Amino acid sequence: MLLNQLELVKHDLLGLARAMPEEQFDFRPREGAFADARTFGEQVKHTATVIFLTAAIVLEERSPHPPGTGDNGPDEVQGKAQIVAYLERALEYAARALASVTEANRLDRVSTYFGAQTREEVAAGIAYHSYNHYGQMVVYARLTGIVPPSSQR
Repeated sequence: MLLNQLELVKHDLLGLARAMPEEQFDFRPREGAFADARTFGEQVKHTATVIFLTAAIVLEERSPHPPGTGDNGPDEVQGKAQIVAYLERALEYAARALASVTEANRLDRVSTYFGAQTREEVAAGIAYHSYNHYGQMVVYARLTGIVPPSSQR
């Protein structure tokens, strides 16, 4: 079930990141409540970073990438190609983490920023958090004339 959720995240989130033109990775709405929001590229980097951090908790190991500035991962990851590759690596790492969840360990308590939670609960958070930001990314894409691949017929 967890791996199936990750496949949906991969299809939707990675598909949208690939579909967005490079020149739109710095886009964010400038008015109203969007004034201080992350850019499209920052949304992708932030989501990938949290995927790394959450998967590391599931595996009970140190994340390959610390939160970085604004929880957006490594500052040196810039531009569409690098950001998409970073997301791809995060999804691969998450697949390894989710595959490690078994019937025997799924209810084990692991330490998180929010206190102890079951391994399965933490693992499920990868999809939850990813879709939170995917929703924002869809708005940005549509505002720039891009129809998300998952919405195309």
